[in-house]
Amino acid sequence: MKTAAVILARRVQALDVELAVIDDQIAPLVKAAAPELLNIYGIGADTAAVLLVTAGDNPQRISSEGAWAMLCGIAPIRATSGLTTNLYRLNYAGDRHANNAIWRIVITRLGQHDPRTVAYMNRRLAEGKSKRHIIRCLKRYVARETFRALPR
Repeated sequence: MKTAAVILARRVQALDVELAVIDDQIAPLVKAAAPELLNIYGIGADTAAVLLVTAGDNPQRISSEGAWAMLCGIAPIRATSGLTTNLYRLNYAGDRHANNAIWRIVITRLGQHDPRTVAYMNRRLAEGKSKRHIIRCLKRYVARETFRALPR
């Protein structure tokens, strides 16, 4: 058991070194490709890299904020049935990595007490909305913000 623990500890240390090397390589590439993306609160080089990979080399396919949100799996989908017309369901399509990256941005903003995000959360909680619903709305706002910062 002791030998296995030592081997695993060495492997973790080796992976940490590899991760640091990769992070050092990604940061300047992201800064060169989309410096505006890194200026958004809560976005680091790794999150920006995920969003740039999702955007891809063809910016013409992302023609609007709604198209970007749909590509990231954040845009709500209308789910009507009979006389009920104002229902929306979650969008399970889109790039799950980009969706997770935008979720991390929202959670970072809430955790680091970004004034705009916390004020929005408190206001919507006072209206009786659930935290899950509020986070979904915040993800849509972040998608709008990141769309404006993507390179064209």
